[in-house]
Amino acid sequence: MFRLSTALTVAVSAFAACGCAPQLVSLAEGPREYVATDYESVLRHWTRTERLFSLSELDNFLTATATFESWDFRWAYTVRYVQDYRLTIDERKKLLEKALDETKRRHQFFVAIYGGERRYNDLTRPDSAWIVRLIDDTGNETAPEEIQLIKKPNAIERTYFPYNNVFRQAFRIRFPRVTAEGRPTISTKAKWFGIRFAGAQGNTQLVWEISNDALNTPSTSPSSPPPSETAATSN
Repeated sequence: MFRLSTALTVAVSAFAACGCAPQLVSLAEGPREYVATDYESVLRHWTRTERLFSLSELDNFLTATATFESWDFRWAYTVRYVQDYRLTIDERKKLLEKALDETKRRHQFFVAIYGGERRYNDLTRPDSAWIVRLIDDTGNETAPEEIQLIKKPNAIERTYFPYNNVFRQAFRIRFPRVTAEGRPTISTKAKWFGIRFAGAQGNTQLVWEISNDALNTPSTSPSSPPPSETAATSN
């Protein structure tokens, strides 16, 4: 009688599991007109989840959820933060400028994972069960510039990334935006990019598909905000 190998693993996308079509994202920069209540929908737009498990043992090796902290996401995040903390106009402008400037230097992901033995899910350890890479469909593959373990997520990290619960380990993973040779780590010709987790138990990748008008059009069409809630730059 044929027995299914215990090494057989299956990666399941949250989109595939629910039968949803993947959302296309835009990497376009430029002003956005968000209000604080837009944050939840923008967060969903830039967040992906994948699960890697053993089909024979029904053992969850890895569940990974990640948010790509893009230009668009950071704009919405800043607007929400400004509203929550009632910042002044000057504070708001400085915070937004700093957040957007970071996107020009690196690609950053907020990642929360669980599954298997917890200690081996620490991506900062040399004996971690997983190697993480930034990838795209043109063949680019980039190692992280920095992996920061968030040992004790604060109120902001719990609230603004609600999938980051007590059962998960959270990280900020940063990749260079360009290689030492000056080549973009996400190609301008890429149709998708993502982060891949690979190890002895299998591999899976979280993918963001890029819209054809990514260089020209924002990823969403938000409503215009009142002046008190917008983080639009002003003189």
